[in-house]
Amino acid sequence: MKGKFDKVIDSETPVLVDFFAEWCGPCKTLAPILKQVKDELGDTVRIIKIDIDKNQSLASKYQVRGVPTMMLFKNGKQLWRKSGALPKHEIVGAVKNAV
Repeated sequence: MKGKFDKVIDSETPVLVDFFAEWCGPCKTLAPILKQVKDELGDTVRIIKIDIDKNQSLASKYQVRGVPTMMLFKNGKQLWRKSGALPKHEIVGAVKNAV
């Protein structure tokens, strides 16, 4: 999984990674917000979801201590990171800053 993940985040297009867990309430709140972000920004961002229970080594590598945790990558570099369910405008703003 690690090699594939590194290829995904090493992209000119910003990649928003949502580290989540099935049992996490705020993660369920965030899911429709991320859909709205994708609807608004379209192809200017790629959004991927990583289940921390199924990808523990990745969660550990990026020191994900709580879910949801979102990270924004571009060209393999982490540009932004926030934990918790955020309002759409804050996520959109972070992505627009990276474009």
